Amino acid sequence: MNRSHPASLVIKISFVALLAVGLWLISLIPSIRKSYAEEHAASATASPIPPSVTPTLTASPTPTATFTPTPTATPTLTPWPPMPTAGLLNNDWQRLPILPEVSPTMKEVYLRGLTLGNDPRAFSKVGDCNSEAEFFLSPFDQPGKYKLGPYPDLQALIDNFGGSFSRVSVAAHTGFGPSAMFDPIWVDPSICLTNEGPLECEYRLHHPSIVLIGLGTHYSPISKFESQMRAVIEFSLARGVVPILATKVDEEGGDRVNALIAYLAKQYDVPLWNFWLAEQRLDNRGQPDGIHFTWASNDFGSKYNMLHGWPIRNLTALQALDTVWRAVAE
Repeated sequence: MNRSHPASLVIKISFVALLAVGLWLISLIPSIRKSYAEEHAASATASPIPPSVTPTLTASPTPTATFTPTPTATPTLTPWPPMPTAGLLNNDWQRLPILPEVSPTMKEVYLRGLTLGNDPRAFSKVGDCNSEAEFFLSPFDQPGKYKLGPYPDLQALIDNFGGSFSRVSVAAHTGFGPSAMFDPIWVDPSICLTNEGPLECEYRLHHPSIVLIGLGTHYSPISKFESQMRAVIEFSLARGVVPILATKVDEEGGDRVNALIAYLAKQYDVPLWNFWLAEQRLDNRGQPDGIHFTWASNDFGSKYNMLHGWPIRNLTALQALDTVWRAVAE
């Protein structure tokens, strides 16, 4: 029987043990690689903010709002009644005279305006296309372009206000209603100051002592028209400018617009030029298209010419100005 040498046996046992340990270590390699790969991938992503840390947020700049000026409220000595209801407005205004009656209050306004720097030899036109047209009063700055005929007394008015008749008013333009009077979008920034509307710009540039106001509704609600007309009237009075309100011939807004204009004239004690009545005797009330007036030259002695809209408009505008001017300036 062969017996193994003890030393040889020990070597064999050691070899088997080393082999077993080696095999065990090899089996661990995949899991080690996996753990390393997962740890590396985690380190490549952004570290989350610890719950105890609150991020600071920087507020985005707020866009600066466009500034639109609001006309300075004009203080009034007498609280004005609220807007009239439909029941309070009637057609009594149709029987009012064409030319205005002028109260002593307007002379006070006029004289105060002179102390504020208003020009006693200047008036302004405020209104829409029928106030800006070259036909409206402009010829009276051009000798030979008019004939006063039976109204020679109007020459004193024309002499006093020379230059204002043909002046291009900032506050008279096609489409203007009372809502445009305080809106800077409707002025030329090369001649008007920042945030000036047409009315304020016109008064600053021309310093009128009297103003003819012929503003239509242009489809504004009657309540809005009323509040805007009040603003125009009060703005004028506060600056010592005597306003002459004109009724309309066209039917835009209906009779209620003229009723309201007459109501405001009485309420503020300002002159009313009832132009509507002046045109009633003409064919189509002097407006064949319901908007513009029939043209003829300003020969007030011609029966033919005085059957047209523009001569009647110009004559009665001169007469209204003359009536007010003589009452406040004498």
